[in-house]
Amino acid sequence: MSVSSGSNAHLNIPNFITLIRILLTPLFIIFLIQERYHLALWVFLFAGISDVIDGIIARRWHQKTPLGTFLDPLADKLLMGSSFVTLSIFSLMPSWLTVAVIRRDGVMVLGILDHKLWNFPLLFKPSVFGKMSTTFQVSTVLMVLVVKAWNLSPNFLIPLFWLTGVVTAISGIHYVLYALRGATQSQNQEG
Repeated sequence: MSVSSGSNAHLNIPNFITLIRILLTPLFIIFLIQERYHLALWVFLFAGISDVIDGIIARRWHQKTPLGTFLDPLADKLLMGSSFVTLSIFSLMPSWLTVAVIRRDGVMVLGILDHKLWNFPLLFKPSVFGKMSTTFQVSTVLMVLVVKAWNLSPNFLIPLFWLTGVVTAISGIHYVLYALRGATQSQNQEG
């Protein structure tokens, strides 16, 4: 398998960058387990920057591929899910927040599978609530890492945890309602 810059390639430059991001997730977890928070923070930042870069390259040079459409959200979910779970295990993040984040992503995955199973068209596009949820989740992980890396007071994290939880819940409800509306419209068009 070769790395190519062509838009028809399976493993082009953006997809290669995404694969690197996937491979960074275990390294990130290892640094968290070893309490090497500075290194975990740098890996997390690098993963975030690489996510932006692969998106820019894919759009600017027309290198979007079906593989990239699958790998990019997978890389994001792996990193964020691993972050929340690991930080919760070490009591650096409330477990209820981790459950909220994982539940929202799980519901979305089950919704996509359900739509595929029933041959409903998939019209999922990131919503404002979804983007806000992602922003708050990334910011929460980032702030926890900053607090641990520089031994800061964690008191300001509590409102951030609650805000992230609320926005995540709203985002999950919004996606469920959006999917139900789409399924209902598909059934009405067939009937």
